[in-house]
Formats: sequence, structure tokens, C-alpha cells
Amino acid sequence: MIKYHHMGIPTQTPQPAETYLKEYKLFCTDHESNPFGIQWMRYEEDCPLPELVRTVAHVAFEVDDLQQALAKQEILIQPNSPSPGVLVAFVVCEGVPVEFLQFLK
Repeated sequence: MIKYHHMGIPTQTPQPAETYLKEYKLFCTDHESNPFGIQWMRYEEDCPLPELVRTVAHVAFEVDDLQQALAKQEILIQPNSPSPGVLVAFVVCEGVPVEFLQFLK
């Protein structure tokens, strides 16, 4: 299964109710806080994430099997767990970052 989850849009403007992810040095909003599934992403200057993720909007999809979704893809960010119960990874599709999320059951 692959299902739309959210769209992440880089911004330099602080947003209401941002969450700070210390390990990644970024602030983000909850994609469920608006009707379109938009997650605003604000990165600190020394954020360790790739420039492509910090500068280009990405679309995110929920998948049943992260490893299977990554097969034959150009991996941009290796699988990791930014919060309990979720695995994520980024790939590059025609020059654009795409995020895959697997929720652990």
C-alpha cells in the first residue's frame, strides 16, 4: 500500500505551534493542523539534512513496508526513526525529495 500522508514545504518564517526536532535541527508543524496536509518545515543553518530536503518541497507517502518501498530507489536519507513508532526515509524522484513513512504496529 502507498497512501498520501502530507506535503512538506520549507519556510524561513516561524509558524504557530511548531515542534522542534533537536537531532535534525528543524522546526515543523503538524500536517493535521490544516485541511490540506501541509507540514511547514523551518531549518536551522547547521541542520544536517541534505540541501535538497531543506530547499525543495517534498511529498510524503505512508507505506506498509519501508524496505520494499526503497527498493531500486535513489536513497537521499537512510531509514531512521524521528519519533517512536515511525520509520522514515527520503528518496529522490526526478530531482525532487519524496518521503516514505512506515508506522510500526
